[in-house]
Amino acid sequence: MQYKILLLVAVFSTGLFAQKKPVDYVNPFIGTSNFGTTNPGPIAVRGMVSVSPFNVAGPKNMPLEKDSRWLSTPYVHENTFLTGFSHVNLSGVGCPELGVILAMPTTGALEVDHLKYGTSYSNEVSKVGYYSNTLDNYDIKVEATATTRVGVSKYFFPKGDANILINLGLGLTNEQGASVKVVSPTEIEGVRSVGSFCYYKPEEAYPVYFVAQFSKPADEFGVWKKPTTYKGAEAEWMGYNGKERIMKGFTKEVVGDSIGTYMRYNFSEPTVVEMKIGVSYVSIENARENLEKETATQSFDQILVEAKENWNNYLSKIEVEGGLEEDKVKFYTALYHTLIHPNTLNDFNGEYPKMKTRETLRTDDTRYTVFSLWDTYRNLHQLMSLIYPSQQSDMVKSMLQIYDESGWLPKWELNATETTTMVGDPAGIIIADTYLKGITDFNVEKAYTAMVKSADQIEGNPLRPGLKDYIEKGYLTTKTTNSGSVSTTQEYNISDYAIAQLAKALGKKSDYKRFSKRSISYRKLFDKEYNLLRPKNDDGSWLTPYNPASGANFEKNLGFIEGNAWQYTFMVTHDVKGLMKLMGGPKPFVNRLQDVFDKGQYDMANEPDIAYPFLFNYVKGEEKRSQKMVSELLKTYFKNSPDGLPGNDDTGTMSAWAVFSMMGIYPVNPANTTYTITSPKFNKITIHLDPEYYGEEKLVITSNVSEENQFIKEIKVQGKSHNGYFIEHQELVKAKSLEFLLEE
Repeated sequence: MQYKILLLVAVFSTGLFAQKKPVDYVNPFIGTSNFGTTNPGPIAVRGMVSVSPFNVAGPKNMPLEKDSRWLSTPYVHENTFLTGFSHVNLSGVGCPELGVILAMPTTGALEVDHLKYGTSYSNEVSKVGYYSNTLDNYDIKVEATATTRVGVSKYFFPKGDANILINLGLGLTNEQGASVKVVSPTEIEGVRSVGSFCYYKPEEAYPVYFVAQFSKPADEFGVWKKPTTYKGAEAEWMGYNGKERIMKGFTKEVVGDSIGTYMRYNFSEPTVVEMKIGVSYVSIENARENLEKETATQSFDQILVEAKENWNNYLSKIEVEGGLEEDKVKFYTALYHTLIHPNTLNDFNGEYPKMKTRETLRTDDTRYTVFSLWDTYRNLHQLMSLIYPSQQSDMVKSMLQIYDESGWLPKWELNATETTTMVGDPAGIIIADTYLKGITDFNVEKAYTAMVKSADQIEGNPLRPGLKDYIEKGYLTTKTTNSGSVSTTQEYNISDYAIAQLAKALGKKSDYKRFSKRSISYRKLFDKEYNLLRPKNDDGSWLTPYNPASGANFEKNLGFIEGNAWQYTFMVTHDVKGLMKLMGGPKPFVNRLQDVFDKGQYDMANEPDIAYPFLFNYVKGEEKRSQKMVSELLKTYFKNSPDGLPGNDDTGTMSAWAVFSMMGIYPVNPANTTYTITSPKFNKITIHLDPEYYGEEKLVITSNVSEENQFIKEIKVQGKSHNGYFIEHQELVKAKSLEFLLEE
């Protein structure tokens, strides 16, 4: 009997030990193909630094000039020619930037031309917080991990001559200027100029500083420039020639374009060198402090363990049980992607660069950056508010810091620069949504003032070009702008709706009425002939001739940005009943919405129609269409493979869509506290709510989902039958239980 008990305990313990954690389901290779523009390199939760393999600069890769979207990422899964590991990168964006501070280990004679020292690679492994491969030409195994502000790498060198190169000429940015200095045989410091996101505002280039430290002192070191090398010795400066230093003899410092530095070794036996690169957007001193504070007393293995544990803590805020193992991989990888951007801008000591002037400021909170708001206002920030409200609060505070520093809320902010990429005025939508969900620990009056400023100030307004026509006519015209007159009007409408909702909550009745009226002005652009939206000319006449299908696939269109009339007409989720009435009622509305899918006009890869599949829920009796459509899209476009995203992840927006959809809820109307409901993909979903904001410990979503049971028969909230396919945020977080009874 005692033997049986011991055996049972042993089996039970083994089962517990073998049980997979959320972090074990993440596949960082998802999104590294099909223009997903993610990369498999390690990063901490919302880290400043990531160590990405860089394989988009080489003769064996796709010619980059044929499709600029390949430039938006340091890594494409199909490519095979690696030229280093970049240390500051963006994830899931559609424009090139960063991808700089490339480190590369090699063996043999010193070679500094990346086309010559680049190599194929094998034995590639990527897990949360960890990346590894083997460089084929050199038989060097590379391992990498990261803290928030430091990239940590291990190079396993064979016996013989070895080199570690830091190439400051390569990168995804248009800028090239840099300087680098060998401080000692174990340390290098430098600065790299970056900027021109989406090839925009090249005059607003800005610096990223770094310090690299090595566990083994170099036998020899030096620098190179285009690509002449200079051995390290004390420099003798003769002066300056324009921007470049004139060098006499040998030097350990160099300034200019296409420059780099190297550490050179001769190993009598196989040797491991550990390299740490700390980064800062403030100064070299801060980069060094970031490195020392975050990694000085820790080994690679200790850092890796902490990185994995921290990721698991965040991913475990949602625990899923039952369902398909494949769906768990898709779910947790998507959640992982939503925790990359926005990411940290401030240094360990709280310092960060001010908008525009880049003078040093300091914060006690996390100053976030990479606000791709045209994308993320639709779902990512709603996910943060539900699952990570403390982070979302700091993100709103960061937006208000940007307002204090620049006079305007962000539009597409990147490392304390405003790129003004895309259209609309999205920050206020996020702020209103956050406040209405009960996250109120920020200066809401300041936020409201900033929102109204961007909505009303006609002159010198970077957020709402064409505002005069919008206010006077209710819409932008083909004369106001040569691209996107209709879709920009719609974006302004959504922002005005958000202002109206916040005004109502703050008791500002006149503003509520004024902005509510402004928020539905898109109706003036509805053409009953097509039952779609249509651009108008300056005199109020319709644009003629007109093809509502033109403008898809990033083609230019006078009426729409990155889309056409089919892909934008239903992007009025704040006024679905109004659009339904314009179309002639529920049945014509459903038929026209179904046409979008049947005619091949639905674009899962772009944001304007991201909520379309859920809109059938607004018509009683048609809800199964939403459930079927969402399920099919999850199966078709989200996969456990490198091409497992429908396109650019757009800093987590596509991934947030998948996370919400697989849980069975979706924030269909930004700046509104209502979720719409669809079939979940798991039998049990436990959301561990933040008690500081929501009081309750957890929300449990259960269902009898299976291959057969896919459609909702009944919904229960706290054990009581729930009518309809919508639920309020406050009701949801207080519910404790949301139960789905599904059928075939």
